[in-house]
Amino acid sequence: MAILGSVESVDTMTSNAGHRNADLGVRRRTSASADQAVSDSSSKANSLEAESSVSGFDNDRNEIVAGGGGGGGGVENLSSATNGGEKVGNGEDWGRDNLAKFTYRPSAPAHRRIKESPLSSDAIFKQSHAGLFNLCIVVLVAVNSRLIIENLMKYGWLINSGFWFSSRSLRDWPLLMCCLSLPIFPLGAFAVEKLAPKKYISEPVVVTLHIVITTSAVLYPVFVILRCDSAVLSGVTLMLFACIVWLKLVSYAHTNYDMRALAKSVDKVEASSVNYSYDVSLKNLVYFMVAPTLCYQTSYPRTACIRKGWVVRQLIKLVIFTGLMGFIIEQYINPIVKNSQHPLKGNLLYAIERVLKLSVPNLYVWLCMFYCFFHVWLNILAELLRFGDREFYKDWWNAKTVEEYWRMWNMPVHKWMVRHIYFPCIRNGIPKGVAVLIAFLVSAIFHELCIAVPCHIFKFWAFIGIMFQVPLVMITSYLQNKFRNSMVGNTMFWCFFSILGQPMCVLLYYHDLMNRKVNTH
Repeated sequence: MAILGSVESVDTMTSNAGHRNADLGVRRRTSASADQAVSDSSSKANSLEAESSVSGFDNDRNEIVAGGGGGGGGVENLSSATNGGEKVGNGEDWGRDNLAKFTYRPSAPAHRRIKESPLSSDAIFKQSHAGLFNLCIVVLVAVNSRLIIENLMKYGWLINSGFWFSSRSLRDWPLLMCCLSLPIFPLGAFAVEKLAPKKYISEPVVVTLHIVITTSAVLYPVFVILRCDSAVLSGVTLMLFACIVWLKLVSYAHTNYDMRALAKSVDKVEASSVNYSYDVSLKNLVYFMVAPTLCYQTSYPRTACIRKGWVVRQLIKLVIFTGLMGFIIEQYINPIVKNSQHPLKGNLLYAIERVLKLSVPNLYVWLCMFYCFFHVWLNILAELLRFGDREFYKDWWNAKTVEEYWRMWNMPVHKWMVRHIYFPCIRNGIPKGVAVLIAFLVSAIFHELCIAVPCHIFKFWAFIGIMFQVPLVMITSYLQNKFRNSMVGNTMFWCFFSILGQPMCVLLYYHDLMNRKVNTH
């Protein structure tokens, strides 16, 4: 019996030791399998803490193993619940199941760090709101579809063929010929730059000739438009082309002047720090004149090929959104404007009502115009020319101040202003505030030319509107610094610029144009 008892004792000790070794092996395999499952579970497990990192899962496991989940079970209890370790051989699946059990334990902490609500002011711009954006689009389409149907049922189809094709357009052939003759000014600038390096003409003469050429490029279309009784749309188009040619010629002359100065300088450190090459080439000038940029340089970043299918899709978008603009103008804006009074001469409340009623369709047209020109057309032009830098705009809709808006919404003009107006003023000792004021002054002059000349009226509404941006810049910057809230300045921008400013300018120019026609007839 003693021997039998000894044998049983030995068997018991052996069995206990075996169980301890087995438990140790289970624990080791459990730990290894759980560690292996961490990386997989981060993308597959849809638990309450699916957004946690791998270290978060490790912390959960360590906390549960250490504390036993309040029931003292720990890994040992979980191991005993797997039918004598039958799942141990399954490796990764067994570890993933146990990892899920660790995460779902009642004692596992559900709150680990400080978090803001997604729509709170501190976190709203750090989240993706693509779903809400899609909802807004769906709501806008639904609401405006109802309004369009209601408008058509009430007023009928107000669009006439004269909006697209008019016999009056045949009288605009002088403007067309003027537009086709604009390339003579770049050719004149090229001839001047070709003579300058060879010392055939002195530097003061070069500067004088460029001033004459660039000034003529603007005054010549102005003279043609004022001499002809042309349509407003034709005149605006010609003036836009003329202003673009002027901006490009100024950049061409200014850049070549600077490159000649670098070539003459003894210290070539500044020239070697950039991609410097002074080459007066007609090919470079022709490419620059048609490229979607206003800043001249001898070479540009280029893409590898032209995506023909992409160009076709963009052209379809251009046609659709251009037609949408025409529909809104004829069906909504024209009736509102015709039934209005001069905003500065009639009843004040009635004028405010007309401005607010005009603000929504005007905003739609403005957004469509921005999308058609800055996104669709400039990208089509860049694709056809393989022009690489396509940052034609930034996220101006998030602008916290009016100054940010003007820096982000029209990048070609902004880069031109910074390169040829702002920094030259700074280098010549002009204070920063005065340099900004000069930039706004140049912008205001060209806005006035593009609107007042085709309308044959010079009331300076566009000029005043642009210069009014200067105090708005200071006001929105002050509010941004005072409240430290990006929503305040952004709301101010939308209210003053889009809801009030643009409709007011439309009404002012329309009634002044109608009064001029009445007086002339």
